[in-house]
Amino acid sequence: MQYRKIQKQQGFTLIELVVVIAILAILAAFALPRFAQLSEQAHQSSIRATAGALAAGVALTKTQWVSNGFTAATTDVQGFGNDDVDVSADGWPTATNNVTNANMTVARCQQVWAGILQSNAPTISGANPDYSVTVQADADGDPGDDCVFTYQLDGQNSTIDYDADTGEITTTIN
Repeated sequence: MQYRKIQKQQGFTLIELVVVIAILAILAAFALPRFAQLSEQAHQSSIRATAGALAAGVALTKTQWVSNGFTAATTDVQGFGNDDVDVSADGWPTATNNVTNANMTVARCQQVWAGILQSNAPTISGANPDYSVTVQADADGDPGDDCVFTYQLDGQNSTIDYDADTGEITTTIN
């Protein structure tokens, strides 16, 4: 008696391959928009975190100014950062080059940013900065201009505004 070995085909059928490809396509269709949304949320979180750090730095500068016993505009507040932040008569940061009035310029906004946030701060200058810096007329009618830091990495023009008259930080997420 001779036994014949019947060899079975190995591999996938065309239908099985089409089903697998269809399942992968459906998963990709749901996953890609979710990944895009996560990227947008990450940008928004970064802006909020930076605004929070800036607000904390502004508050800490004023706190140090008060704890040093000052009641007038002061240059180089000792005990905060690199001891080079200047403040207005109300104790809000204005520059790092011995200027204490709240009439902000782009250069002074950059100084406040660097003086308060110090190392590891998002970039505001160079080839591809994280934020661009401009000034705009004070929204609350006080003299001087406000600093406007516009987030560049997502193209949505979200902003962090700093009012040196009041120390207020306003965040606009687009």
